[in-house]
Amino acid sequence: MSILVSGSLTKEFIPTRGLRQGDLMAPFLLLILVEGLAGLVRQVIEKDLYRGIAVGSNGTNVGLL
Repeated sequence: MSILVSGSLTKEFIPTRGLRQGDLMAPFLLLILVEGLAGLVRQVIEKDLYRGIAVGSNGTNVGLL
């Protein structure tokens, strides 16, 4: 595994430990992951590679919840 830092990949490493159940860092790590995925979805929508779903009577386009 490696991490992207300021556009450059770090040296590869093998993850050997995880988080214990109930660890207080888990919600923050989840937020970091979700923010990254949301950013990727926004980029795909901006490049018109994904349109989302038309919802409601006026057809409001929902691409990301």
